[in-house]
Parts: sequence; structure tokens; C-alpha cells
Amino acid sequence: MDTIPAITGRPVVDGPKILDWPSERGGQEPSLGEPTANLVNDLHAGISQCDMVLSTSGNYHMALGELWDLYLKGFPADAPLRNWLYTTSPPIAKLQITNGLVRFGNFLASCRPQVAVGPEGLIDSLAAAGFTTGGVLRICRSRGNVILVGKGNPKGIFTPWDLGRRGVRLMTPNPATEAGSFRLYASSIYHIALCDKVSRPQGMTAKDLTAKSLFDAIFNGAGGGPRKWLCGRRIHHREIPWSIAYGKADAGVIFYHLARHAKAVFPDLFDVVPLGGTAEEPAPLPGNHSETLYAVRIKGDWSRRQRYATERLMELFRSRRLTSILKRHGLARFFAKTPFKNLP
Repeated sequence: MDTIPAITGRPVVDGPKILDWPSERGGQEPSLGEPTANLVNDLHAGISQCDMVLSTSGNYHMALGELWDLYLKGFPADAPLRNWLYTTSPPIAKLQITNGLVRFGNFLASCRPQVAVGPEGLIDSLAAAGFTTGGVLRICRSRGNVILVGKGNPKGIFTPWDLGRRGVRLMTPNPATEAGSFRLYASSIYHIALCDKVSRPQGMTAKDLTAKSLFDAIFNGAGGGPRKWLCGRRIHHREIPWSIAYGKADAGVIFYHLARHAKAVFPDLFDVVPLGGTAEEPAPLPGNHSETLYAVRIKGDWSRRQRYATERLMELFRSRRLTSILKRHGLARFFAKTPFKNLP
């Protein structure tokens, strides 16, 4: 090959702004993942036989990743679990079971899930469709919601009332594709304000100091133009941090454990504003709702190997080891149900 002059300049990497989340399974090579344009597009594959498939709500992915390592190590050395997958997205279990597949770009896994995890509404819908078998196992609960803001909290956001101020932009889950999470966060904003007797925030008049006025200011166009309320497309535990990191939004109400994880991964980008208690030890205010996740077995003509893998996972979901993992990641085992069906 002909020689060329020495290159001493440095190119500017051309790509959209991203939050480059680290892989939960380490840095094995070769890897074709490139988060601006090639997440999975250059992986072309089809899998049609899986020993274990878990379809789960994704917001506790940091704890599940640690648990899964324990799960894999629990199989005998001469019979390891080789063909497995789990998804950590908004709930897709019903379609995944019905269609018997999940697709990531050009990667197609034609395997039905043996276990599904999600909130009460998802589990009820699976049971109503006749997909479930056996009992329902309660596995974890969030510790309420907090406000995720940019490092240093440049807009001085400390309470839900501050979200109603002009010039403060709020990022939420998409109310169509993540209806459950959106409703839970929106309900927390409304009901914390409904219960909270606060002094008047700067820039708000006395007539603004009702939960309904706050709700209208944020969600119903009364608070300063169409870009006050922003939402993602599909996966809010990635989209809300991205929007705040790159100055699109000023704040996002989000599960405590998700905010804690974002700050731990990107400590120079985020701060956490508690809604009761502290950023290190939350004590949710009245009206600050939690979410409980449940696990259930899915009916199927499963092989002996698949049944064994299913029961191993359900045992681990019941174990004390999961309790300690959840605690490390800001989640809890204990159950407290708070109704939130009376939104305005």
C-alpha cells in the first residue's frame, strides 16, 4: 500500500448526542454495538430454541442483571444454561406470548417466555387471557419517586410545585406507549401537591396553588407553551436521563432507583431531588406512589429443561439473595399498595 503523509489532526466524531450506558455484561469483544447508529443492525440472527425466556418490565434492570449472574452460576457445570434471553423494556409480554417472538433490529428470537414480570395490570391481563399458571409471586417494590435534574440543579427545582413554573420543562414517559409509568408519575405529582401544604413557590400566584392548577400548568397547556411537557418514545428509563443531560428538559419525575442509578453511572451529569426523605434515604411523601412488580409462570408445552429453568428462577425470585440485591439498588421487598385511580 502506498505511504501517505502522517496524520496529526483529530476528527470530530459525527453522531447524535447520546448517553453511552455501559454494558451490564462487561466489555467482551468483538462487539458490534455502536449506540448512535448500530445498536443491533449489523447482527443478523434467528433463535428458535431457548431454555429460558423472561419477559419483564425493565425499570429494575440494574438489580436483575446482578441476579441473573447468580441464576446462571446456579446451574451445574456439566449442564449450564446456554440458550436464554430476557428483555428489560416496557411490558411486552402479552404480544411476546401471542406472537411467540421478539425482534431487535435484524435479530429475531422466536421463543415464547416461560416467566413474565410486571405490575399488577399486566399480570391481570395475562391471567384474563388464559396465559398464566400457578400462583403470582410478589418480587419487589419501588421506594417512591424523585425528581431527576441536571448537575447542580440549575433551575432550582425542589418540589412538584416548581415543575409548574414558567420556563421549567418536564420530561415524562410517553403516555401511549408507557401508559402505566406515565400515569403513576403524573399521579404522584398531583397527589403530592394535593396533600402538601407548602409556601407559595416563586413565580406562582395564590390561584395557581391548587393541585388541579399545577396539573393544568404542566400537562394541559396552562404553564407556558408547547415545549413545557416533553415525552419520550418508548423506554423512559433511558429517555428521561438523555433529555435532561442534553438540555432538552430540566427535570423528570422518575422512580427513586432509576434516578439513583443514573446518578451513579453519570455522577457529573445528574442530581436527585427527593420527594420525602433524602436522596440517600427516601421517605416518600403522602401521595408519592410506589410500584410493585409480580412474577408469574406462563402456560406452555415446555420441555423438562425449560420447566427446571423456570423453577430455578422462581426460587431465586423468592430468595434472600434477591432481597439484598434489591436493597443495594434502591428497591424494596415490602408491599404497600396506594390507589391512584382518581386523577383529575
